[in-house]
Amino acid sequence: MFTLISLPYAPDALEPVISAQTLGFHHGKHLQGYVNNLNAALPGSGFEDLELEEIVRKASGGIFNNAGQILNHNLYFTQFRAPGQAGGDGKADAAPVGTLAAQITKQFGSFEAFQAEFAAKGAGLFGSGWVWLSADDKGELVITQEPGAGNPVTKGLRPLLTFDVWEHAYYLDYQNRRPDHLKALWSIVNWEEIERRYTR
Repeated sequence: MFTLISLPYAPDALEPVISAQTLGFHHGKHLQGYVNNLNAALPGSGFEDLELEEIVRKASGGIFNNAGQILNHNLYFTQFRAPGQAGGDGKADAAPVGTLAAQITKQFGSFEAFQAEFAAKGAGLFGSGWVWLSADDKGELVITQEPGAGNPVTKGLRPLLTFDVWEHAYYLDYQNRRPDHLKALWSIVNWEEIERRYTR
């Protein structure tokens, strides 16, 4: 049985980027719904004893959709910190750090160029889904658009960073202004966490 993850910050900690109201619906209603649906579908499915990522790699239909959304949201919600919150070194990290920063510069030329490509793919994804930064088994970075409940693990990639472009992620705060939502999210990314995912 899967359970709803606890948020590593207070419900209002991400304001004004993500309001407490949006977070309450997104985490407490939408994600809880996916957890409930997956738990109801697992008995007799053959997936009961698998880890979440393994279910996403192997399942299809409703089990894939709900498992994928749980995995996606777990990674999404745990990649943020309050705006301006200091990292482990006592300084706010407005940009990538360490090995990841060097790889981004190597592949994209600059952090700003990476941001522009990532945001463009997020804004340009038709309908609902996710834009992801992932790494392959050689550490090369890949930006992908994943519709619906898609996750890069199905392509053999390791997911690092994601922006949710389902309307429920931003509509209460930004209405139909998806690009504004994507732009605002940069200020709450916890780059120490993204670096940890990259180097693990």
